[in-house]
Amino acid sequence: MTSVAAQGRSRVIDAGPYEVRISAGLSAEFAPIIAAVARAHCYAVISDDNVAPLHAGPLMAELAKHGRTSLHVMPSGEAHKTRDTWARLTDELLAAGCGRDTTIVALGGGVVGDLAGFVAATFMRGVPFVQCPTSLLAMIDASVGGKTGVDTPAGKNLVGAFHTPAVVLADVDLLATLPIEHRRAGLAEAIKHGVIADSAHFAELNEWLPALLAGDATATLDAVARSVEIKSSVVKTDEREHGLRKILNFGHTIGHAIEHASGYALLHGECVAIGMVYEARLAERLGIAEEGTAEQVEGVLTRAQLPVVRPQSLEPEQIVAATRLDKKARSGTAEYALPLRIGKMANADSGYSIAVADAAVLEVLA
Repeated sequence: MTSVAAQGRSRVIDAGPYEVRISAGLSAEFAPIIAAVARAHCYAVISDDNVAPLHAGPLMAELAKHGRTSLHVMPSGEAHKTRDTWARLTDELLAAGCGRDTTIVALGGGVVGDLAGFVAATFMRGVPFVQCPTSLLAMIDASVGGKTGVDTPAGKNLVGAFHTPAVVLADVDLLATLPIEHRRAGLAEAIKHGVIADSAHFAELNEWLPALLAGDATATLDAVARSVEIKSSVVKTDEREHGLRKILNFGHTIGHAIEHASGYALLHGECVAIGMVYEARLAERLGIAEEGTAEQVEGVLTRAQLPVVRPQSLEPEQIVAATRLDKKARSGTAEYALPLRIGKMANADSGYSIAVADAAVLEVLA
């Protein structure tokens, strides 16, 4: 279990080789922390066209006190998390005179963090980077764990690298500008963490939902901190996803398939919510999960105002075909992380991953 040091409305979580710092108002300290933890000659900030106008200005001004700076803005949205955007950003870094003495700063949601991390992992064969997540989903999940990458026409996150950040800096005050649908989407990953590892946290989230949906800072900080604690504990045990880390994939095999098959029409968290419901039902149908597990998962997600049914525009066969392209598939068969019950995942003795025949998945989706 990771340690959480509380100082007023702040948390510092030990994530192994780096810290996750969570606080209200922390963005005022971003620049000196970055300069201390990942000192560089040049600081290259990567953001998107939604976040940069809101938050990049103050960060750039403060970073300029510590070295040369450059700002690189990408279009927002999952549809732009591609190799083409990666290529453009790396070319921009070279044009800006960035070299091996560069620290890349990811300022944005999960898409920006994944892509900026992949740029950092590959630029000059790897330079330091810092995660400054600005969405709830990125704070709760995407910024932690060191997975970076881009999507391809064949599927989501199929090209990438493990590259841990020097530090993760999460200012919950930045969530004030977050649209409500993105706040709901972030809660999906928090609920997932409760299902896979902590039944008490699952129950807490159910109680906190009104405050979380309303943007209450204290409830948000506590939810983010506990989620980061759960995820970092798992990742420290299994950094490269050979065993325990696979439990973090709950809801993601079907969720990623829906996300890809829909052309990213739904938010990632919305797709994960749908995926969790179907995968919990699948676990019950296979005799793995306790009866009622899927109902509990669906109930909390519904109260979080998240979708729990596949888009009617997608046929079950489309979704199943997309699961075969998932990076978790083996020998053409999709593998799933399935719950035994709330707070406990199945198949611990065999690496937590369960190959499931397409026919069973089609039955659940239908």
